[in-house]
Amino acid sequence: MAEDVGDPSTQRVGTLLQDMVLDSTDVEEFLTELVKLAAATFEGRHGEMLCGVTLLRPKRAGTVASSSEHARNMDEIQYNFEDGPCLRAAREEKLVHVPDITQDSRFPEYRDAIAEHGIRSILGVPILLDGDANAGLNLYSDHVDAFDDDAIAAAETFADEASKALRLAVRIARLTESANDLKAAMESRTTIDLAVGIIMGQNRCGQDEAFGILQSASNTRNMKLRDVATAIVASTGKSTPKTHFEV
Repeated sequence: MAEDVGDPSTQRVGTLLQDMVLDSTDVEEFLTELVKLAAATFEGRHGEMLCGVTLLRPKRAGTVASSSEHARNMDEIQYNFEDGPCLRAAREEKLVHVPDITQDSRFPEYRDAIAEHGIRSILGVPILLDGDANAGLNLYSDHVDAFDDDAIAAAETFADEASKALRLAVRIARLTESANDLKAAMESRTTIDLAVGIIMGQNRCGQDEAFGILQSASNTRNMKLRDVATAIVASTGKSTPKTHFEV
């Protein structure tokens, strides 16, 4: 077992990943920190551990985070062959362990290609997600038998907690995006209302007629309604209004 795995308890890993979710500004940053933590956790007596996270969507796969450019390149080799330990782990939602890739008969073409880069042991661990997307934690070592039973159990614990943390991070991101969309919509409404008021004053007309004039200008200029409204407000020498909105 790698010496730096340390305490693989669910509580320890879960706490670390929850802290990362809270400290990250977005999902991409969380995933980057996740793979760095995984690489640091499992490296030890076998030296550097390469780590990546594969996101598998219908008809395509891609690495969404990697501990290094070398790790990303190792993932890309699997994508080129459309098969490999980590892709299979994500697709079938079960762990795939390769103690020595040079002796493995499951991935003959991939085996020869990855071995040329000095990789010997590979561990693919599924990360369960919501919806129709699958993901996998990919670990690579240049040593044979880099993953013993304890390391495999620790990797499964890590992936399980990563699954929970990633789903939480995605939900937080969606809530933040929804709040930002609502804020933008309200600010847009404020700008449009102010522009309508300006048109009413300039043309001595009612609100409906003023809004119709604004819409006509939007269509004629092939511009968004909010952009036309912003231009009208700016033409009066006023700054774009800010809506007071608590997220």
